[in-house]
Amino acid sequence: MAHENEFDTTAAVTRSMLGWGVVAGPFYLLVGLVLALTREGFDFARHPLSVLMLGDGGWMQIANLALSGVMVLVAGIGLVRAGARGTGIAVGIYGAAMVASAIFPPDPMPGFPPGQEGATAMSLSGVLHFAFGGIGFIAFGVAALLLGGWLARHGERRHAAWSRVAGIVVLVGFVGGAALGPAGMGGLWLAVVVGFAWLLLASLRLYREVPHPDLARR
Repeated sequence: MAHENEFDTTAAVTRSMLGWGVVAGPFYLLVGLVLALTREGFDFARHPLSVLMLGDGGWMQIANLALSGVMVLVAGIGLVRAGARGTGIAVGIYGAAMVASAIFPPDPMPGFPPGQEGATAMSLSGVLHFAFGGIGFIAFGVAALLLGGWLARHGERRHAAWSRVAGIVVLVGFVGGAALGPAGMGGLWLAVVVGFAWLLLASLRLYREVPHPDLARR
């Protein structure tokens, strides 16, 4: 009876933080897709969502990227608090890189903004956007690989395998997409979708590691 009114605030905060890892990916992709479908000139086969930061209405994608990055950063802290320290730190780096990328817009690409004919010389903002993106995606892929090791140590070999595969897909998708330019856009899209799907599943898995905040229900 002594536990009936006791509440573990630390556990409640950690669970709440992990919840943002479930929300971040769907939020970013849904908002991005809506903007992509409603902005003239955007081509899924040639353009990443980041170019939506340019031109009229670009502030909406900037806000989408920044808000999603904050969600990912918070989820990373939640993963650390839940016991997956290395994974959480790497996820936090990805979230911070997303926020930094929102500060520095990319350079225009052929076809976007509307009227853009060819590629332009890389600006400082474009270089920084690409650099932060690279740091973020590498950290995201490493996070999935690290969680694979964590899951393996907990005897969850099947789950460890999918986490490692997700990490490889994110790394290969980003590196291949960045190296091939517009021809590798499919790789970048795959890295984004698989990465956020992994974060959602990882957050749900680590959620189970956190005791219920209501001591009476443990």
